[in-house]
Amino acid sequence: MSAALPPLRAVIAAAGLEARKSLGQHFLLDLTLTARIARAAGDLAGRNVIEVGPGPGGLTRALLATGAATVTAIELDPRAVAALGPLAEAHPGRLWIVPGDALEADLPALVPAPRAIVANLPYNIGTRLLVRWLAEAAAYESLTLMFQQEVAERIVAAPGTGAYGRLAVLAGFVASARIVLRLPAAAFTPPPKVASAVVRLVPHPHQPPPALFRAMERVTAAAFGQRRKMLKSALRALGDSEALLAAAGIDPTRRAETLDVAAFARLASALEQG
Repeated sequence: MSAALPPLRAVIAAAGLEARKSLGQHFLLDLTLTARIARAAGDLAGRNVIEVGPGPGGLTRALLATGAATVTAIELDPRAVAALGPLAEAHPGRLWIVPGDALEADLPALVPAPRAIVANLPYNIGTRLLVRWLAEAAAYESLTLMFQQEVAERIVAAPGTGAYGRLAVLAGFVASARIVLRLPAAAFTPPPKVASAVVRLVPHPHQPPPALFRAMERVTAAAFGQRRKMLKSALRALGDSEALLAAAGIDPTRRAETLDVAAFARLASALEQG
């Protein structure tokens, strides 16, 4: 059915859908690239796929071309909501367009399992969305997400590297993460100032309870908020930092970037147990 659809540039022109910086919009119009992103998401057959910020629908078309049971596209921009109408009509019962803010959407309540998220995220909310979804990682089979390349590298960074920080620890705590695709700025309309990369996250079979994830958020915020300080100083905002570090079996003179995810997990557990 998609062969009868107009080119994406024609969709943008007809809808007056010029990209808006305030919405973090950079459209990916090359359908070869959107197909590669859909393939990078793995086997979507029978899955209910969630897309955030579909814009004119380039990635949406690629997701509909997979064996996905449904695609739910969450879009804040009313111009894009209108532009996606013909695509929904071409795929009755498979494409659902949800107007609204993804930061306020309860995705597990909105979309039935099995769920996968595949999205070219708006740059201005990508990190906040990721942290929220990591907190509910058990609800998803996989998350295939495009970020600014610098953010993507922070998500997959190893301990002791310059990019290693809170995002890498939170991601590693609940999922395995790797970069599956890199795209130059020139691939987008309009081109952003930086390159982009797609990260695929697959949640671990066993997930921490919500209280432990919240403890991990607190520990990592404190530890990396003052990353140049020894942990005994950086973690003082959480209470008796030396007792906390002793309970986790961690030298109080170490710094945050030297700890692996397992060490942070011990800290979070010690904090939760209080």
